[in-house]
Amino acid sequence: MAMPVLVDTAMLQKTPAEPKPTRLVTDLDLSTGAIERLLELAGRMKRTPLRYAQSLAGRYLALLFEKPSLRTRLTFELAIKQLGGDAVNYAGHINGREPVKDVARNLDRWTQGIVARVFSHTTIEELAAWTHIPVINALSDLYHPCQILADIQTLEEHYGRLEGLKLAFIGDGNNVAHSLMLTAGRLGVHVAVATPAGYEPNAAIAEQASKAGRITITHDPAEALAGAHAVYTDVWTSMGQESESAVRLAAFQPYQVDAAMFAQARPDAIFMHCLPAHRGEEVTEEVIESPRSVVFDQAENRLHAQKALLLTLLSS
Repeated sequence: MAMPVLVDTAMLQKTPAEPKPTRLVTDLDLSTGAIERLLELAGRMKRTPLRYAQSLAGRYLALLFEKPSLRTRLTFELAIKQLGGDAVNYAGHINGREPVKDVARNLDRWTQGIVARVFSHTTIEELAAWTHIPVINALSDLYHPCQILADIQTLEEHYGRLEGLKLAFIGDGNNVAHSLMLTAGRLGVHVAVATPAGYEPNAAIAEQASKAGRITITHDPAEALAGAHAVYTDVWTSMGQESESAVRLAAFQPYQVDAAMFAQARPDAIFMHCLPAHRGEEVTEEVIESPRSVVFDQAENRLHAQKALLLTLLSS
């Protein structure tokens, strides 16, 4: 049985004197207008990368990674360097040898920005609280805003618009689902999330998202998939949840995106995944390798969307 559809309300409006964004701790640190301008900039930077080659000359950013990473780490490092800046890397727990607030204040003196991929969202919040430089959430347990910037760029490239599209997210109500609801929802995308009972998105975040966009939460994949322009899934067991793997595997099996489930969306629907994918679990090989899979377009756009984000936050 479907859960109640959260109430639709008007999209947030940009104010004439809207201040420039200074950080990306949660998706809502970027206004709707700021996201729209960022998408336009990302498109220009993708088409004419050399035009922006010295945009961050003399700027140095710290990349703090508590979790392993391929796309996030490499695309941020490449983005910074391709814009003429440079990055220093630190891998490991940020609050291991000293408090987060001390790490933050050191980096505040040395660098012009922090990109952090962490286990707990409170680490991102603490980094931001103790610095005067931009802090970018490159993934936490609650949000994955940089991934969703690339996702909406990919959606817009494919369909030529965002308003009026429907995106079905099938699987775990995790950080990716949260950021999709908060960001895509504000841009006119109907985000429908289908999860097993007990794995729904954070209720407070879902309520927050529903204040600015059309959000559906359901246990029925067919409801989410009906009329969907995009079908999105993610791993069933995220880093840090390994002890739950067996239980999750059983709970999520009916939510695998195979050819039959994919066929319940529109005939021209695209398949999306933030990667890495566990083929044979949340998605079958047939679907992820199909001509309608755009997973590597998403991965490519991590680079371009993050270039635009860096320039937006670090420009004078």
